[in-house]
Amino acid sequence: MEAEMWTNSINQANKMALLTWTKETGIDLVQVNGQRRYGAPPPGWVGDPPPAGTEVFIGKLPQDMYENVLIPLFQSVGKLYEFRLMMTFSGLNRGFAYAKYSNRRGAKEAIAAFNNYEVQQGCTIVVCKSTEKCELSMDGLAASVSRRELEAALRQVTEGFLSITLYASPCQKRAQLAVLRYSSHQAAAMAKKTLMEGSTRLSGLEVRVDWLNPSLKQKLQSGKEKPPSSRVQGGKRLGVPKPAPLPPMLRNALDRLNALCQRRYLGAPLFLTKCIQANPNGWLRFWCRVVIPGCPVPFGGFTWVRPAGPGRSGHEEAKVAVALQVLRLLGCPLT
Repeated sequence: MEAEMWTNSINQANKMALLTWTKETGIDLVQVNGQRRYGAPPPGWVGDPPPAGTEVFIGKLPQDMYENVLIPLFQSVGKLYEFRLMMTFSGLNRGFAYAKYSNRRGAKEAIAAFNNYEVQQGCTIVVCKSTEKCELSMDGLAASVSRRELEAALRQVTEGFLSITLYASPCQKRAQLAVLRYSSHQAAAMAKKTLMEGSTRLSGLEVRVDWLNPSLKQKLQSGKEKPPSSRVQGGKRLGVPKPAPLPPMLRNALDRLNALCQRRYLGAPLFLTKCIQANPNGWLRFWCRVVIPGCPVPFGGFTWVRPAGPGRSGHEEAKVAVALQVLRLLGCPLT
């Protein structure tokens, strides 16, 4: 309740002006996953979405400025198909937005009119052509993770997924890098947020999700990076080093879930975990998601765990906690 009162108190006058404007104009703004969107399509739109090259990037915005000022401004040079304002938890904007026009001419007019435009005294904005990136890189995947498993997981936790290509990681030995392709820049941006860039663990291994760098793309496509080997040598499988083994009692939950999936002819469960809070007493709060190929929806939620020993990150313990919940939901509790 205190957090809610705090966020409502920030920039209250401009928030009220925005609310009044939406009521007067009947404009519908939808907020989801850290952004607020108008249109896509706007009222009265007929036909397909606009082609590539119709979107502009708007940067250096004052954080207390909202759509009641920005949409009329950018509509003055052309018909808007979509406007997306990136938002913070407190209700301020994050300083940038995207405007998509009905045609390329509208985008060119916006750049000509508003690049270096003074929206407030002493505050000029940047407006340029949006790169409309649609590809992400996911680095640090275990050599044992298959394309089929990843594809099934991504289709369940992100929208607009089109394809995946696996390469050897240029940064980590015996690891994989996946190039993920999405149907639009917006879909890719939402997938990047969902996959929690920079600090995600997939099946217990740390991976990094970011926009695909053009130079990296060129290097990968030149054939210099090939998928890592998963040959067996001396009875041991080559792959990314694993964390220290869990105690048998904890390991049992993961083994039971894997066995249950095999019995029901489902794919191997994939875990995504992120530590979002650490308490001084040693307890860690994790966001977790489990994707099981063959199950129609992923399992997800939050859990508190305490690492089983010194030097442990807690990710393995979080996997165990969520595995127990999944077993219960699937009608097979651990006894």
